[in-house]
Amino acid sequence: MELYVPIVVLAVIAAGFAVFSVSIAPFTGPKRWNRAKLDAYECGIEPTPQPVGGGRFPLKYMITAMLFIVFDIEIIFLYPWAVAFDKLGVFGLVEMVLFIVTVLVAYAYVWRRRGLDWD
Repeated sequence: MELYVPIVVLAVIAAGFAVFSVSIAPFTGPKRWNRAKLDAYECGIEPTPQPVGGGRFPLKYMITAMLFIVFDIEIIFLYPWAVAFDKLGVFGLVEMVLFIVTVLVAYAYVWRRRGLDWD
């Protein structure tokens, strides 16, 4: 159990810092509001008008988000594999090659369907 003490201490410090930062921000930040600060920000261009109910997002945004998640999960699996590569041997190498091939098939499918084109 004593092996987990540094992790718990770090988690408590991180949570304390987060709570402190969020709770002190309203008291320390400037309070000069104007119309430009209250408008939606869209990468330096004029905001596009939105319907009253919010509106629908194009499907392209959701597909891009799902692709990001797929490749993010691939990295999450690659890092521990790289750390323990010498202990896994040939079995670990074959399994990771199969995993990467599976992800590359999905990538080729998206590329073929022009899911990466940003019009």
